[in-house]
Amino acid sequence: MNIEASSALPPREAMEFDVVIVGAGPAGLATAIRLRQLAMEKGQDLSVCVLEKGSEPGAHILSGAVMDPRALSELFPDWQAKGAPLKQAVTRDEFLFLDETGAKATPNWLLPGCFQNHGNYIVSLGEVTRWLAQQAEALDVAIFPGFAAAEVLYDDSGAVMGVATGDMGIHKDGTPGPNFERGMELHARYTIFAEGSRGHLGRQLISRFKLDEGKDPQSYGIGIKELWQIDPAKHEPGLVVHAAGWPLDDDTYGGAFLYHADGGKVSIGYVVGLDYKNPWLSPFEEFQRFKTHPAIRKHLEGGKRIAYGARAITAGGILSLPKTVFPGGALVGCEAGYLNVSRIKGSHAAIKTGMLAAEAAFDALVAGRSRDELSAYPEAFENSWLKTELLQSKNFKQWFKKGRTLATLMTGIEQWLLPKLGLRNAPWTLHRAQADHQCLEPAAKHSKIDYPKPDNVLTFDRLSSVFLSSTNHEEDQPSHLTLKDPAVPVRINLAEYAGPEARYCPAGVYEFVGEGADTRLQINAQNCVHCKTCDIKDPTQNIVWVTPQGGGGPNYPAM
Repeated sequence: MNIEASSALPPREAMEFDVVIVGAGPAGLATAIRLRQLAMEKGQDLSVCVLEKGSEPGAHILSGAVMDPRALSELFPDWQAKGAPLKQAVTRDEFLFLDETGAKATPNWLLPGCFQNHGNYIVSLGEVTRWLAQQAEALDVAIFPGFAAAEVLYDDSGAVMGVATGDMGIHKDGTPGPNFERGMELHARYTIFAEGSRGHLGRQLISRFKLDEGKDPQSYGIGIKELWQIDPAKHEPGLVVHAAGWPLDDDTYGGAFLYHADGGKVSIGYVVGLDYKNPWLSPFEEFQRFKTHPAIRKHLEGGKRIAYGARAITAGGILSLPKTVFPGGALVGCEAGYLNVSRIKGSHAAIKTGMLAAEAAFDALVAGRSRDELSAYPEAFENSWLKTELLQSKNFKQWFKKGRTLATLMTGIEQWLLPKLGLRNAPWTLHRAQADHQCLEPAAKHSKIDYPKPDNVLTFDRLSSVFLSSTNHEEDQPSHLTLKDPAVPVRINLAEYAGPEARYCPAGVYEFVGEGADTRLQINAQNCVHCKTCDIKDPTQNIVWVTPQGGGGPNYPAM
């Protein structure tokens, strides 16, 4: 039964706002805050609403994270006095190239600017998000956590007129349960989409309005992170370590981070580009192997893992940046793809783009406009420091398609040597032609990778890891991991690619069970941490991630 199509259902109630924002992450909250700041400064009555699919703002936020405070300082010049949780300044940078047993550190004087973090802060982006939500509510922003925006609404002209939240209390078979509640429509003069990387609604908007026409295909990575409480004797507050090399081969893009935060905690994580070729590769297992390297395990031994999570990151850069406006709305932050992959930073870009979109929307609203294109937003980006920053890293990911050695050399030339010669941007541009899912090759072309079993001290399995993410979905609800054709996983993915979904998922969602003609793909949707990797990497693009009922998913305490 299709709930939405049932004529027996009551109509949805509607609420009217000047601006509706989808997603209470740094980009969405910065948009809301800036709108209300301007309204108060100019004496305008302006209603702003933010929808958040997580149980609270920050519940679904996962990032390294080393934060550049530049945009935050523009949003709140007095952020320190307001108690923003930027507590641990970076004190030292270390960049390591690893082989199986050894590590070579790059001298600091040779580090390109993208790997230098003086003036930045090691943060929990979840804590920063919760603080931003408090600032937004103090400015009379209405935040609705636990409500997932499930559908884009269009007016008769085809412009975006708002969103609808998903129906609640639906049984797994699609029928209304005893606690069924119809979703709510939220109508707006402008709707801003800030869902983060590979947003469910953003993906639809990019397709409908052809926003990526003439752009390089978007590229992604999966970031897997653990939070550790380490031996106080080994803790060096403010130390930032980045690493490349082992255990990945030279042709696979990826790297790692290890940040000594405040309170004796260490954030450690691994990023693997989702353009990898070998279907036997498991980003989760590569991360577990990475922790066993002598240069890394020395930080963790004697400590305890206390949290786990994973999230896709949008890594295509400025050459893959879609058009960010369309009739009635805009894309901000990682929804659009503003992350600077060379710096491994996106929170400052999210806040800045939210501010730029807010300023364009405010001027339009004051002028009496509604549901047109906010062209002032991309125009402001063109003249911003953020565009200047992203242009410098335009080729970063593309070089890695040519191997790690050449990529390392060219990154040094583009981001260390050329600036010293007075050239901020390389006079050459490299383009990508393939989407990530098109890069996966048949299993027969590659050797199977035998990963070591976890020791449950330094390395772990997926299910014990998911437990630490506090992930929860009501079991009797429709799966939010949908298949266009249920036969494809066995007929194509398993037969040609050895079932890669069982390896690229960092949460044990996908399992092939049964034998012979009875083999089928089992989807354990209750494990899903909303990383979106399956939606991106599935070689047949048969898996489509849709929003679950509101409030489901991970509940990250301080990631």
